[in-house]
Amino acid sequence: MIITKKAGRPKKLEREDVLLRAIDVFWKKGFDGASVKDLTDAIGVKSPSLYADFGDKRGLYLASIELYISNGACAPLVAFESEPDIYNAVRAFLVAAIDHASDCGDGLSGCFLASSVATSVGNVEGANELLQQAIAKTDKRIAERFEREVELNKLPSDFPSLARARLMFDLRQGLVFRARAGAQRDTLLEGLDEKVAMLLS
Repeated sequence: MIITKKAGRPKKLEREDVLLRAIDVFWKKGFDGASVKDLTDAIGVKSPSLYADFGDKRGLYLASIELYISNGACAPLVAFESEPDIYNAVRAFLVAAIDHASDCGDGLSGCFLASSVATSVGNVEGANELLQQAIAKTDKRIAERFEREVELNKLPSDFPSLARARLMFDLRQGLVFRARAGAQRDTLLEGLDEKVAMLLS
């Protein structure tokens, strides 16, 4: 996620580049732990430029969350949508969740929303609303894939797509929690086929 600083960067802030750099800082340090100096050092600007574009640290944080949500590049979801067979797709989703929970490069692990944003919802106004939007969007994205499988007669006509989507999301979060608590990959992979079968039953 960390981006190498570009030589000869224009004076005007490149918004997405700025937000991606800010995500790195917030992800590693959390909202409270990230100082304005941490952010300006990572972005490569002075604080007046930061305030001019985002108002304050909270504005930068919320804009970072919005970008992360809009990118839709969550590794488990990408794995899920890239696999044509639905059984393999669900399995790939869970495996990617396990792998991504351990380390996704640059010392970052899991998901920015679960690792950082979820811990700040009580003290950063607007964070909870964005997190709820992200959860609903993920549920919808998974459910729509299940619905397509129903239309193709690869899942039963009465398959509870939204309920299973929510269960799959919750199962992912449980695996992430266990991984971050120190569970080994081999342990997390145990019983994975049974979990897939349960989700598709």
